[in-house]
Amino acid sequence: MRRAELVFIPTPAVGHLVSIIEFANLLLGRDDRFSITLLVINPPFAAATFDAYIQSIAASHTRIKCIHLPLVDPPPQELFRSSVEKYVADFIDSHKAHVKEAITSSVLSDSIPLAGLVVDMFCTAMIDVGHELGVPSYVFFTNNAACLGFSLYLLTRHDQVGIEFSESHPESVIPSYINPVPSSVLPSFVFHKQGYISMVNQGRKLKEAKGIIVNTFHELESHAFRSFLDDGIPPVYAVGPLINLKGQTNSEANQAEHDKIRKWLDDQPPSSVVFLCFGSMGSFGAPQLKETALALERSGHRFLWSVRLASPPGNDKIATPSDCQNLEEVLPAGFLERTREIGLICGWAPQVEVLAHKAIGGFVSHCGWNSILESLWHGVPIAAWPIYAEQKINTFQMVRDLGLAVELKLDCRRSDELVVAEEIEKAVKCLMDGESDVRKRVKEMSGKSRKAVVNGGSSFASLGLLIETMLGNDFAQTE
Repeated sequence: MRRAELVFIPTPAVGHLVSIIEFANLLLGRDDRFSITLLVINPPFAAATFDAYIQSIAASHTRIKCIHLPLVDPPPQELFRSSVEKYVADFIDSHKAHVKEAITSSVLSDSIPLAGLVVDMFCTAMIDVGHELGVPSYVFFTNNAACLGFSLYLLTRHDQVGIEFSESHPESVIPSYINPVPSSVLPSFVFHKQGYISMVNQGRKLKEAKGIIVNTFHELESHAFRSFLDDGIPPVYAVGPLINLKGQTNSEANQAEHDKIRKWLDDQPPSSVVFLCFGSMGSFGAPQLKETALALERSGHRFLWSVRLASPPGNDKIATPSDCQNLEEVLPAGFLERTREIGLICGWAPQVEVLAHKAIGGFVSHCGWNSILESLWHGVPIAAWPIYAEQKINTFQMVRDLGLAVELKLDCRRSDELVVAEEIEKAVKCLMDGESDVRKRVKEMSGKSRKAVVNGGSSFASLGLLIETMLGNDFAQTE
């Protein structure tokens, strides 16, 4: 039996790490000829959740070997504030020599031949290392197929136009989207030169890959996949939805909080609770939290609300959101007392477990791709409230192209623009309508998502083709 080693290089962010590890688990479970070395790039700032997840991988996966790369000095914080995309690109690029050394000393020296690199979408600089070692590289694209098409479109457009977008730019006809895309839903980086060029460069590197692996399924994004029928685009493999159905608890304190949430949900009627959660980096300031509280109270619906407080203005440090410790100071006076029979506020929530609970009837979400897939899997409709990065264009796809979400906020230019209580209340009531067309379409797509990953399904077949390609490679020679 021919054995094969793969080197995985994830972006050091929880949302990217979780899905690429789910792919690693899927690959190892499907074919026992593979083993995996995970090269861990340490985050440029404190990230307890990331560290805990890496520790859990090392402790529980016998066929995944973790190698921590040496620490490097991160780019200046000023760059992070001016362009997150450029900051990440420079930070990842600074690890190329360490990646090559780790592969040479710890992988190529092993008896199992190296079949390829699997690099996260923000680690495409590592394709250069693959070229130097004579090893094929596969890009793991953590977002959806439509966004992959957008990345490739940026490259084509740049080669024709040569400059970033303007905010007055007319609608763009992007082949991977069904409808013309307004500039108001494009990620903010397209309007700023540094971020724009960084993402154009990413699109250029994508075309150097031997294949692109996407966490989606054909039935959800058939239009996007049809747009990839171009000789210049590497083969695209849909292998999703990749979902960690077991969830993740990071500490005993979190476990106690999660037990409290589960007990509360167990006492609620079926499909009666609206769940509000905005990802590991999603947070709001006090004014927006007050508007949200007013909306929930006026809606009359039961709610589970994961509240994360944004860092105050003027904070010079790169910081992650914090669980709100003094709710009485930021929420309307008397809100907690008036809603204590119908609502529960928490910090970090076990999102997958919550969405799986029979009491959940709707999900107010930032529309990160992992969250979208989890909600579709469990048949829970979304009210879309995008905050940053690609979330607005994800929302556009879900609401306008696919009819699988309720629009809460879409066309706001600034992520910190206040969404008033009336808009939130309206969206929540629409979301919780048990007879809505959106709810029916989401239930139908839930069934398709589950069929895609089992034998005979589209993603199952796509993974089989990818495995054949990987095992058919001319393996790098061991020393």
